[in-house]
Amino acid sequence: MQFSRNFMIICSALLLCSSLTYGQTATPPAPVAMTPTPTPAPAPAPEYVNLTYLLSVAGPFHTFLNYLESTKVIDTFQNQANNTEQGITIFVPKDDSFKGLKKPSLSKLSDDQLKSLILFHALPKYYALADFNDLSTKGPITTLAGGQYTLNFTDDSGTVHLDSGWSKTKVASAVHSTDPVAIYQVNKVLLPEAIFGTDIPPTPAPSPAPDISPAADSPSADSKEGGSPSKALPSDSAAHRVMKLSIWSHLVLAVLGGFVLLF
Repeated sequence: MQFSRNFMIICSALLLCSSLTYGQTATPPAPVAMTPTPTPAPAPAPEYVNLTYLLSVAGPFHTFLNYLESTKVIDTFQNQANNTEQGITIFVPKDDSFKGLKKPSLSKLSDDQLKSLILFHALPKYYALADFNDLSTKGPITTLAGGQYTLNFTDDSGTVHLDSGWSKTKVASAVHSTDPVAIYQVNKVLLPEAIFGTDIPPTPAPSPAPDISPAADSPSADSKEGGSPSKALPSDSAAHRVMKLSIWSHLVLAVLGGFVLLF
């Protein structure tokens, strides 16, 4: 009886242990915590280019900047520089270029013509100096002024020449050349044929150098006034000597004649 009781206790204990063991093995593992993937930082926005500031500190380009602001073309340039993928290339004349502009005069242009002329000084794309070598083979390049306003480029051993039809000039220096904005100084105001036509005034020929004769061949002042060479007129001192010699000759002859009469 005692044995049966012990056997039952042992069996119950074994059954309880096996149940606990099965419960532990059947319990699913706890979920592994997932590490969140970091969100990449947004790309920095391109730096805003202030064309008014660039033209104010360089130059002097005050006259061109005044035209930009008075015609509101500065807004078009700013938008092209900062809100497009192509960028902008600007050709800026110095103040002296406007002062030397006699004919034609910009004061006679209408507001629309003046605006087109200022837009004519920019290309709707960024061009480094090395890019103009390819542009020279592509023929006329359209400016921001529109299809009728084109420029021809020639790259002569690294020197960029521009031909607007009315004016021919060259790039004198690079004021700013960092994508998306390139600003180049030119020696003349770019005058388009679409405004001024094709009746280009001829370039005045240089005046010939004066023909200066040698000093030895030039006539003396006396000959210019009298109309005859100076040697044709005897001097007063020579005439006086001849007169004195004639008087002495007559005196000698008179003395000799007196001696002859006496003897």
